[in-house]
Amino acid sequence: MEQTLIIYNTLTRRKEAFKPLNAPLVGMYVCGPTVYGDPHLGHTRPAITFDIVFRYLKHLGYKVRYVRNITDVGHLEHDADEGDDKIAKKARLEQLEPMEVAQYYTNRYHKAMEDLNVLPPSIEPHATGHIIEQQQLVREIMDNGFAYESNGSVYFDVEKYNEQHHYGILSGRNLQDVRDASRELDGVGEKRHQADFALWKKAQPEHIMRWPSEWSDGFPGWHCECTAMGRKYLGNHFDIHGGGMDLIFPHHECEIAQAVASQGDQMVHYWMHNNMITINGQKMGKSLGNFITLEQFFTGNHPMLEQPYSPMTIRFFILSAHYRGTVDFSNEALKASEKGLERLLNGIADLQRVPVSKTSDEATHKVATALRQKCYDAMNDDFQTPVVISHLFEACRQVNILLDHKGTISQTDLDELAAVMRLFAFDLLGLRAEQGKSNNAREEAYGKVVDMVLDLRAKAKAAKDWATSDQIRDALSAAGFEVKDTKDGVTWKLNR
Repeated sequence: MEQTLIIYNTLTRRKEAFKPLNAPLVGMYVCGPTVYGDPHLGHTRPAITFDIVFRYLKHLGYKVRYVRNITDVGHLEHDADEGDDKIAKKARLEQLEPMEVAQYYTNRYHKAMEDLNVLPPSIEPHATGHIIEQQQLVREIMDNGFAYESNGSVYFDVEKYNEQHHYGILSGRNLQDVRDASRELDGVGEKRHQADFALWKKAQPEHIMRWPSEWSDGFPGWHCECTAMGRKYLGNHFDIHGGGMDLIFPHHECEIAQAVASQGDQMVHYWMHNNMITINGQKMGKSLGNFITLEQFFTGNHPMLEQPYSPMTIRFFILSAHYRGTVDFSNEALKASEKGLERLLNGIADLQRVPVSKTSDEATHKVATALRQKCYDAMNDDFQTPVVISHLFEACRQVNILLDHKGTISQTDLDELAAVMRLFAFDLLGLRAEQGKSNNAREEAYGKVVDMVLDLRAKAKAAKDWATSDQIRDALSAAGFEVKDTKDGVTWKLNR
């Protein structure tokens, strides 16, 4: 079944049909974490958003080369012009090698992604492993006249670039806006213009992480790494570059300028950005006291959390909103996600207990045969995961109707319904059952026990021991199981 995928391109500010540059190969680059602290809620949204993109593109038959970087150097407090490298600062405080800090938090990030069922990327390059490529990028920009050296550092000449190109094409800003937003003290005495940004910084004597270059012993500016590594692994032109909307300016704006200044044209065809996660209406941040790590979510060990929340609850919570919409954390929202996830997993598990008839009633047949295209239509409309979930809930309602013997379904329709629900819930949305939650393993255990008890009841009925038969039925009912005797045999379900 051929599908036409429509995605919103941040660069053009409109939805566009997705047409890969070199089909069936799709090149996708996503800005990964800066590994100087534990993974937090803010890390989940881009990771899950582009995991969905990765899964769906592969499902459509594309070969996807998904590159997600690890930033382990050069990420400074603001725009890589001044201040301490965060990883080096933490290394000094803890008396560790910087790479010990980076490796520790990289491992923590990987574990969190595994818990969230985020697939690993095709390639995961580290900024520290690509210093030569970043130096080469800086040299190309200088050779083309869009950068200059000053006291051992190299800066991008935004004013000169803007004379020939548009600096601000992604964010919609003009150069005066950029000037007004730039800090006056950045690179004071070194920059030609206030809006210029660092491509290479000369390291101060106390700076731990440094590399030799033709300009100085120093380190690359933050913006260089993604441009250099994207080009190395995906070529001068590739399909998708993604990340959080907080990266649109300055990071991705600078990436566009670097690409154009070095190679003469834009590198990326489609820019995709997920929106932010807020907490009770405020942006998440350590300074506001509302910063919650994923481990704290999983354990419930934070003053703002009323209980622990499982990784799949977090994933369901993220997917319940469109990736370009805001998501506001609250305990109420997460509890609702917990119940919604359980409802969906229960509905899928209950498929194995649906009684089969020779034919389907009209309403059931319509749900079973229309579900697949409805879900595809939602995914093809810029990855509308909440709409997919709503369609899966509609299918769950139909499953409950069938268990209540208020409808009939044929084997063909049941097979289609089960295949579609599992495809979209598990393979494409990446949800899965969790230990301690309602899941297939638990349902199977219930099934074996209940079937054994019902077998005893059947033997009691065969022996005309009606008292024992009724006693077993009543005991199951008291335990939350509904047993019905029908012309096709005995059915049961667990009341939620």
